[in-house]
Amino acid sequence: MPYSSEGIVLAITMTEAAKAHIKSQLAKRGTGIGIRVGVKTAGCSGLAYVLEFVDSTEAEDVVFEQDDVKLIVDPKSLVYLDGTQLDFVKEGLNEGFTFSNPNVKNECGCGESFHV
Repeated sequence: MPYSSEGIVLAITMTEAAKAHIKSQLAKRGTGIGIRVGVKTAGCSGLAYVLEFVDSTEAEDVVFEQDDVKLIVDPKSLVYLDGTQLDFVKEGLNEGFTFSNPNVKNECGCGESFHV
C-alpha cells in the first residue's frame, strides 16, 4: 500500500490509467510537480471536485505519491476525499477523470456536484 512522505497510509489512490494520464499531461506542460485534487463549494449538491497543476506545495499540503506521480491535497479537502480512487476513463469521444469516493451520500442529476 502506498504511503505519503510522512508515512501516512494513502487516503487517495490512482488507477494505472490516471497515473499515465497525469504523467503525460505534466510532460506536455513541461513543468510541474503533480496535480492538486480538492473540493470547492459548487453545483446543486454542494461540492465539486477541482483538479489543477501544481508547481510548488504549501506547508499544510498533504502529498500522496504513487509511482512518481504526486497528488497534492489541502487538509480541508482531505476530509471529503479520504478513501477516494482517481481514475481516467475514455468512453467514445468523451474522456476525463472520475472519482470513486466512498464519502459521497448523493450526487446531483448531472453528476457535476456531490454531498457528503
